[in-house]
Amino acid sequence: MVYITGDMHGELKRFSDRKLKRLSEEDVLMICGDFGFIWNGSEQEKKFLEEIGEKPYKTMFVDGTHENFELLEKYPIEELFGGRAHHISGNLYHMIRGEIFTIDGETYFAFGGGDSPDREIRIAAGTWYKQEMPTVDEMTYAVENLNRYDYNVDYLITHEPSGNARGLIDSRSEISAIGSFFDEIAKNVKYKCWYFGSVHFDRRISGRNYAVFTEILPIHMKAKKRRLFM
Repeated sequence: MVYITGDMHGELKRFSDRKLKRLSEEDVLMICGDFGFIWNGSEQEKKFLEEIGEKPYKTMFVDGTHENFELLEKYPIEELFGGRAHHISGNLYHMIRGEIFTIDGETYFAFGGGDSPDREIRIAAGTWYKQEMPTVDEMTYAVENLNRYDYNVDYLITHEPSGNARGLIDSRSEISAIGSFFDEIAKNVKYKCWYFGSVHFDRRISGRNYAVFTEILPIHMKAKKRRLFM
């Protein structure tokens, strides 16, 4: 079974959730960006990564905006469930942008990255990385990969929402480059559900679009049980 949750920001206590204690080696936890445990390369951080990797279930995350991309890109790339991923530690993996993973016969399109709202502050503090915003090459690769699947995948796992979904959350927000890219994805790709982090709450935004934060949702949870955005 695959489970979905949102931004962790390096909070190890999130892995103490009782729901996660029930997961076995047959399960997968997917995190919608801002994993946050790859940040300063400290010894404590390395211990946290080893501890997460020792969990019986696989943990797979897309990158968000609060990651150290220079450290992240140093990890070896391996094939996992038919897609490419950085192998962090044990059962812990980072899903590379544009990859499609097949788990229990269902497909997951992963695409991390975003646009930091606090970019100016973080630039001044030296904690902003230009790699947070996807490149044209990454977007092109994603489209080519979707084409191989006839633009038909079961689930979309991202950090940012589409521009249209963002507009439903905050009508005053400007559509970023990644938001526009995701709008095109939404128009052309057939999918069951789209899960994203970034906005720091747990709600259904529209028919097939879900914001996830601290909840841990089984991928097959029926939509009628989830709360509509209000």
